[in-house]
Amino acid sequence: MRLIDSHAHLDFDDYAGDLDAVIARARAAGVERIVCVGLWRKPGDFGNALELAARDPALFAATVGIHPHEAARVPEPDWLACEAAARDPRVVAVGETGLDFHYDHSPRDVQEGAFRRSVRIARAAAKPLVVHVREADAVCANVLRSEGVPGAGGVIHCFTGDATAARAYLDLGLFISVAGVVTFKTAEAIREAVRIVPRDRLLIETDCPFLAPIPHRGKRNEPAYVAETARKVAEIWGVSVEEVGELTTENTRRLFRLA
Repeated sequence: MRLIDSHAHLDFDDYAGDLDAVIARARAAGVERIVCVGLWRKPGDFGNALELAARDPALFAATVGIHPHEAARVPEPDWLACEAAARDPRVVAVGETGLDFHYDHSPRDVQEGAFRRSVRIARAAAKPLVVHVREADAVCANVLRSEGVPGAGGVIHCFTGDATAARAYLDLGLFISVAGVVTFKTAEAIREAVRIVPRDRLLIETDCPFLAPIPHRGKRNEPAYVAETARKVAEIWGVSVEEVGELTTENTRRLFRLA
């Protein structure tokens, strides 16, 4: 089975002690590429996603971005650093960026301003956009309509909306990515959304270390577990898990222009 984990945080400290073993398990599960999300952490620090991409470019690709949680803390020099990093050929996308109205760690107007600026950074760098959205689908879609989705496209990562939200994003030309949440008993609205997503517009991811799928729920998530999400999508679509793996692998390669 061919798989790509289209959104992982392997540069987090959660993997500091056993990253090689995590990678080995991913390869054994059929994971051929991992998109590592490089996020702003503190002044001058966007994590180590770029270093992972340099260490093993055949496996890792990197993004760079500013999460809505941190939008209020980012100094101007780091916005300029984000713009510069977005042009790095090892960087395949800008993000994750977006809106999180569940936690509101940054004021909503600041989140929106940061989101709009990130859209412009992606457009200038000719890179796709990776969008985080929680309890803000209507505002998120409106921002993307008004700013315009970058020509390179984008993805709503770890989609947790319903079919109505999915249709709005699909109408904007975006991909939809689902994580382990789609396996949860309470996630019927997400499964209904997956049913309407065209076969050429769906990605799968772990968002590890968060949101481990059933039967691993409650544990640290890791890229090997993206296979469980593929199995659930196969069940929803009524196709083989191998077909889901092939489709989502090709979709991810196309969006992020992976070799």
